[in-house]
Parts: sequence; structure tokens; C-alpha cells
Amino acid sequence: MNNVVLIGRLTRDPELRYIPNTGTPVSTFSLAVDKQVSKEKKLEMESKGQPTADFINIVVWGRQAENCANYLAKGRLTAVQGRIQSRTYDGKDGIRRYVTEVVAERVQFLEWGDDDNRSRSNNLQDDFPDIDGFEPVDDENIPF
Repeated sequence: MNNVVLIGRLTRDPELRYIPNTGTPVSTFSLAVDKQVSKEKKLEMESKGQPTADFINIVVWGRQAENCANYLAKGRLTAVQGRIQSRTYDGKDGIRRYVTEVVAERVQFLEWGDDDNRSRSNNLQDDFPDIDGFEPVDDENIPF
């Protein structure tokens, strides 16, 4: 059985290409998926400069690839369901490269455009005005 389900944030905007001769759309991006560690362990890892997330390469084909390219952007929360694929190719320098990636069968957008996210943040701020130490985070400050 080869089935993968991931939820994470895009580390970059999706790249859309079309396969020569067939015109089939293919989109690639990567997801930062948080590691399941305690707060203490996470702080320890961050202090040592170790990553607290895994960065997974995703490949999407067909109409769904075009939708990803049009509607996803860096930092957006996204769910992916698919299968793991391993492949090799020879680089321009003649060295054999090995790639492991997830070929997405389903991609679900868990966050939408800026207007929707801003209104959601404002509503949360209005709902919890008396909580000290908590404030909305500006999307521009997200490191990925």
C-alpha cells in the first residue's frame, strides 16, 4: 500500500510547466510539514539551528496542476493526498540523481486569498479581546 496524506504550508509558489508534445500541465511545489515534537524539543531544535519541519516535494498533474498554480501561494496551508514515487535521472554534469517525491492525487486548499485570511484574523481578535500576550500574526512575518 502506497498512500500519503500531508498537511503543511507551501515553501514557495507552485511552478507550472507543460509537457512538450502532449501539453499536459504539471505543477511542482514543496510543503513544510511540522515534526511532531514537544514544545521543549522544538525550542531545543530551533536553538541548535535544526529544522522543525520536513520539506516534502509535491508533483501534481492535469487540471489540478493548473488550479494549484493559480490559487496556491507561498505560506498557504494545504492538504495533499497521493503516493510516494522514487526516480533517478542523470544530471547535466553526468552524475546520477535520486529523487523522492509525492505524486498528488488530491490537493485541498485549506486557506484562501488574503481577504479571507484577514477577515478571519480580525474576527478572532474581536472574539478574544481580553487574552493577554496573543495577537494576530501578519502573514508577511511567516518564515516560509
